[in-house]
Amino acid sequence: MSTLAVVGGGPAGLMAAEVARASGVEVDLFDAKGSVGRKVLIAGKGGLNLTHSEPMPMFAHRYREREREVAAWLRDFDADAVRAWARGLGVETFVGSSGRVFPSDLKAAPLLRGWVRHLRDQGVRFHVQHRWLGWDDRGALRFATPEGERTMHAGASVLALGGGSWPQLGSDGAWQEVLRDRGVDVAPLRPANCGFDSGWSEHFAQRHAGAPLKPVIAHWHDAAGQEHTRQGECVVTQTGIEGSLVYALSADLRDAIARDGHALLHLDLAPGRGQARLRDALSRPRLGRSLAEHIRRQAGLSGVKSGLLREVLDRDAMEEPATLAATIKRLPLVLAAPRPIAEAISSAGGVRLEALDDALMLAPRAHAVPEGTFCAGEMLDWEAPTGGYLLTACFASGKRAGAGAVAWLARGTRIATT
Repeated sequence: MSTLAVVGGGPAGLMAAEVARASGVEVDLFDAKGSVGRKVLIAGKGGLNLTHSEPMPMFAHRYREREREVAAWLRDFDADAVRAWARGLGVETFVGSSGRVFPSDLKAAPLLRGWVRHLRDQGVRFHVQHRWLGWDDRGALRFATPEGERTMHAGASVLALGGGSWPQLGSDGAWQEVLRDRGVDVAPLRPANCGFDSGWSEHFAQRHAGAPLKPVIAHWHDAAGQEHTRQGECVVTQTGIEGSLVYALSADLRDAIARDGHALLHLDLAPGRGQARLRDALSRPRLGRSLAEHIRRQAGLSGVKSGLLREVLDRDAMEEPATLAATIKRLPLVLAAPRPIAEAISSAGGVRLEALDDALMLAPRAHAVPEGTFCAGEMLDWEAPTGGYLLTACFASGKRAGAGAVAWLARGTRIATT
């Protein structure tokens, strides 16, 4: 059986290599950086959220417009399979209070080291500092290395080159033009799980940047005009807002900005307190106290929450209890732009799934790519919120592409021997 070349040493590429090598295929894995799995290590700074315990079909619903396609990958490698796989590497997992699944030690490095060691022991050949450049005229893979350009002929290849987030770790999206030039339909990469700019006043930004907003309830509308609400926490930045709550809404907010030029987000700064109760409390005499102290005593708001009120209301409105109470319950934030993709946790866009068959192989007749070229991971056109969904889909797509490559190579071997 011929050799499989895996290009990209992230979770999708490593999983494709594991599947192929377990089937007896010779595997060469290439990565542009000096070591593999760098984004896994970055994810480990938050405890390495491997997957989520949420049951199907809600788990698959997190992948939005690509729910149907990703659900098919998950049938081969779901959350339970992720936990069993980690256990096979000697890493036990637990389900946190939010339903997220983590390694018991909340560390990424032991799992990554064990995984790479296992792959090496199984015979996967690693080639670091090999930046993929495309193909030459004979269909060989081209790589830039410290020693100059190198080429390799492979019976099949899995491209797992990542999206556009964290470019310093290798996923800089440079592959887009290579594939577009060969006729592959690539959706533009966009930031996902990202923060947003809102245009704070200089005074507010200097005083409150870095301050957490918790708890708050967000109100927003999706593309169909349906209103949604979600409680959580976020953080004020120098230019706007970010954090787990904002990341969960980021796809809708980003798409609204692309469609309308802005997105409107409302925040309830006082969950659990009704508007009428707030109005009555704020209507009480101030007894010589400052307005800020009055709001703190009667509404329980101070610091950044009080600052937000002053950011959207003028002095006269701040003095009006009914207006103040209404704004506390639905403070409007106009978001002007998502933060750059390089700052995002993940990216949307990539190789459209319609360009691939069910095994994630690019159709060579439709594209000027060598036969047996598969794609996996974040370079595909899907997105998901944080919470373990990103890693799970990368694992699952890598497994599917790796299995598809094995089947392709086996078919070629059978044809050659008949």
